[in-house]
Amino acid sequence: MPDQAAALVTARLRDRAYPEDFDYLRDVLRLAEGTEDLWREYVDGVTRSVRCFPGVLDGLQGLRREGWTLGIATNGAVDIQRAKLDVTGLTGLFDGVTISEGVGARKPERALFDAAAAACGVPLSAGGWLVGDNPTTDIAGAQAAGLRAAWVAGGREWTDGPP
Repeated sequence: MPDQAAALVTARLRDRAYPEDFDYLRDVLRLAEGTEDLWREYVDGVTRSVRCFPGVLDGLQGLRREGWTLGIATNGAVDIQRAKLDVTGLTGLFDGVTISEGVGARKPERALFDAAAAACGVPLSAGGWLVGDNPTTDIAGAQAAGLRAAWVAGGREWTDGPP
């Protein structure tokens, strides 16, 4: 792919990707493939590259054995997020999965946290924890919704205020 085209694709898909992004890329780059084919290739590529951190599956299974209610509240396209959960073996470990595209709200919006709690069969007012890697959407969003939060640093320094 020429550098200019690669830069355009990277810029368009940097924060998130949806099928309509591939409508745009197909038109601008004058690609012969259909939007659905481009989208499917992208989803398949993301799926091939995703892995769980070591210990995640065992840790979640341990929480399930201890009686924790587990849910996912994630931003993104339903196709991509579901494919990632399936390929990593995470799908069956959760009581509810809430994906922003499916509910029309994104973290840090309270509506996404409300929908996630409902998908798990509990009210958000019951409290709980959110474990996430984004200080703004995950940690601040969860705290604003009345949840406790734990940050997964992934080798990064905390820079957004008090931990």
